[in-house]
Amino acid sequence: MKHVVSISLGSSTRDKRVTITLGGETILVERIGTDGDARRAAQLYRELDGKVDAFGVGGTDLGFTVAGRFYPLRSARALVAGVSRTPVVDGAGIRQIIEGRIAQFVEQTIGPEIQPKRVLIPSAVDRYDLALSFSETGYEMIVGDLGFALGVPIPVRSMRTLRILARLLLPVMLQLPLEWLYPTGKKQEEVVPRFPHWYAWATVIAGDCLFIRRHMPERMDGKVIVTNTTTETDVAAFRERGVRYLVTSTPRVEGRSFGTNVLEAVLVALAGKGRPLTRPELEAMLADLGLGPQVQRLE
Repeated sequence: MKHVVSISLGSSTRDKRVTITLGGETILVERIGTDGDARRAAQLYRELDGKVDAFGVGGTDLGFTVAGRFYPLRSARALVAGVSRTPVVDGAGIRQIIEGRIAQFVEQTIGPEIQPKRVLIPSAVDRYDLALSFSETGYEMIVGDLGFALGVPIPVRSMRTLRILARLLLPVMLQLPLEWLYPTGKKQEEVVPRFPHWYAWATVIAGDCLFIRRHMPERMDGKVIVTNTTTETDVAAFRERGVRYLVTSTPRVEGRSFGTNVLEAVLVALAGKGRPLTRPELEAMLADLGLGPQVQRLE
């Protein structure tokens, strides 16, 4: 049996252990949250190195790719510096493929019900392909990186501006401690509404689930949420607020959709090559296994 472990800086309340069958193989998929404890996460990576088939990096990214340029995240890469035998992936390869087509999927499935075409992306530097997908599909955009990550209440409304800001700010921002940029540990369980007028303006809210949840308003009637890692608690919270549709970029297993880091780690384990997979390899496996986005009606 294959064994995949996602070690996350996120809350341990979101932990999950499930056995799935995919491509004729049985895979034990495990998510371990460290409640923001970077030392414990690094220790777990070292202890399990060589004992599992693939690692997923949860609660952070190893870096961001914006317009073809890679910006490494120093604090995240330090977590896995001690790993030498087990392949490590953060889901970026899967995101580039699936999220790069997500707006087209939304339009094909529920597009006629979405009017006007407006999307709020709370954080786009870590979801560049998702943002590009909605832009190319003709959606008006508010990108909230300046507001939600830095507290600067200025909406970004174009991919060109996003690229300029990424080039100017990311080299500096990615030297900062992760907790300054992204909710970790217990903060992932808190909801602190911010910029409710941005949420109200949009018909679609897309991006990282924790960013969406952390700052969502009390009501989101008729909205469409496009995200990936969702638990049953997340789904219940969206339903209570009146969300009409939940679109997840990864399939749901036992009531939740795992992160792209988990899905990519599962594919790496299945392939058995002992290394991260190339984009063509990932695309071929996704097609062969029939894995892709799903729509769930909540209202």
